[in-house]
Amino acid sequence: MTTATTTATAMAAATRTGPDRVELLSGGTWTPVCAWERLVPGRGVAVLLPDGRQAAVFRDSRDAVHAVANRDPFTGAYVLSRGLLGATPDGRVYVASPLLKQRFDLATGECLDDPAVRIEVHRVRPV
Repeated sequence: MTTATTTATAMAAATRTGPDRVELLSGGTWTPVCAWERLVPGRGVAVLLPDGRQAAVFRDSRDAVHAVANRDPFTGAYVLSRGLLGATPDGRVYVASPLLKQRFDLATGECLDDPAVRIEVHRVRPV
């Protein structure tokens, strides 16, 4: 690394004002799951939890962070992290499955298209 590169990296780190990473509560412990900059607003990231389960972590357009199970209950595929975020007219943020397009409320896990179906919601925080 050159001196200029080292200086630029140090300056960028010193001026950063947002979170560094995202943590998810798993088994009673906050576990780091990804770097903050990996979460592009409107897109998801799949993470593997210490117990072997998968979660889908999202950052919405207001920089709120959400985490739900990554498994689509209608197909059994682990794809919800690839879904698109949206919001209902009343402001409920959801992810639409990339396969059959069912929408899941990110706060409650409720399927907006079939209220009898739910996915697990995880506690998550930026730090």
